[in-house]
Amino acid sequence: MARADTVKPWSLRRRLLAAILAASAVLWLASLGTLTTIAWRETGEVFDDALEESAYMLMAATTSLDARGLLARQSPLDGDEVRRVDMQYQIVAGGRVVQRTADAPPRPFVSDFDDDHGFTNLMVDDERWRVFVVRDEARRFEVQVGQRFDKRFDILEELAEALWLPVLGFLLLLALVVWWLTGRVLAPLRRTAAAIGAKTPDDLAQVDAQGQPRELLPIVGALNDVLARLDAALQAERRFTADAAHELRTPLAGLHMHVQLLQRQHPELAASFQKLRTDIGRLTALVDSLLTLARLDPLARAQLAGQEVTLRPLFDELQAGYAQEAGRRGITLALRSEIDAVRADPQMLGIVLRNLIGNALRYCPAGSRVEVVAGLHGGCARIAVRDDGPGVDEASRRRLTERFFRVLGQEEGGSGLGLSIVRRIAELHGVGLAFGPGLDGRGLGVTLDWPS
Repeated sequence: MARADTVKPWSLRRRLLAAILAASAVLWLASLGTLTTIAWRETGEVFDDALEESAYMLMAATTSLDARGLLARQSPLDGDEVRRVDMQYQIVAGGRVVQRTADAPPRPFVSDFDDDHGFTNLMVDDERWRVFVVRDEARRFEVQVGQRFDKRFDILEELAEALWLPVLGFLLLLALVVWWLTGRVLAPLRRTAAAIGAKTPDDLAQVDAQGQPRELLPIVGALNDVLARLDAALQAERRFTADAAHELRTPLAGLHMHVQLLQRQHPELAASFQKLRTDIGRLTALVDSLLTLARLDPLARAQLAGQEVTLRPLFDELQAGYAQEAGRRGITLALRSEIDAVRADPQMLGIVLRNLIGNALRYCPAGSRVEVVAGLHGGCARIAVRDDGPGVDEASRRRLTERFFRVLGQEEGGSGLGLSIVRRIAELHGVGLAFGPGLDGRGLGVTLDWPS
């Protein structure tokens, strides 16, 4: 049975459609009101002009005829005033024009009109006219009123000129509102993408499906299945590595003791037994490194026991611990701290420094120098381990932290896991790890930069 607090998935498509329809309806009503107001004003002016024109025509129709029976009257509009409707009329009797407006042609618009009244379209002097004809009941005369089509287009152009700016404004406003609404509606997509993008190899937790839109649920479900399978595979690999390393430690320790006992019982085979002990020691170091990595891999930064680690006692301990090996190899080892402490897990910081110092002593020839310096760099704490040994080429530096990678041509043995352990611990602490040249531009330098 589904839990009572389970949120029912909602449809991203429906919400987006509803938002756009609602915004479009509101803005459409607003634009309709604006357009209606503008059209009412414009058409009112047109009808007013038509009434004015009609008055002029009635006045012309009641005036006396001159000797020729023709009176061309001028419009009383003057100056900048323009008659926008611009209707012309003729009074036709006996097939000739007895009275007309000034801009009407001298010949009748229509000479063969059969009906008592009606509209017709015709061409007069290469201009297209719309004409209305009406006859008196006795058919003694007829009135023909015409208007050029281009005058009608002028009115439409004026109306369009008055409307284009408000319409464009409403379209832009609609675009902005829809943009904002779609941004709000699609916000779950961005949140889900951010949650997926924040995933790391250490964070394989399920993406929360609660509150997700219905369209995203299949994607989130498929991603969670992949994360679950990946987490199970990683956990199985880590368990196998940890179990194998743990199980190998006891037989290796026993084997080491047996070889040591045989070496005492058969001194004539001391050299062979010593080489065997060295190989067993190398295998034991590899097992210890694998066990360390198996413990570090599942950890998260929040699980670290971070505290202020005082560096001088730690450096003194390291100096004493590696003094004999450095002296045996003819290498000068120097450790100095110019800062009091760094924030780290004490045990892990010791593992990092032991790995770095051990590598430097192992691969540097006699007469080399190894320096470990803790100080400030750009206002942040830095620990650097540098030597003036043979160094590592640029291409190999980029692969130093790969597991089981060893630089070609090295005579000294190693597991190829020490710098992988250093990198993992640096990641857990949020510490920057970088490789570069060592002392005096030679050898290898490893720097650990703490965040500010």
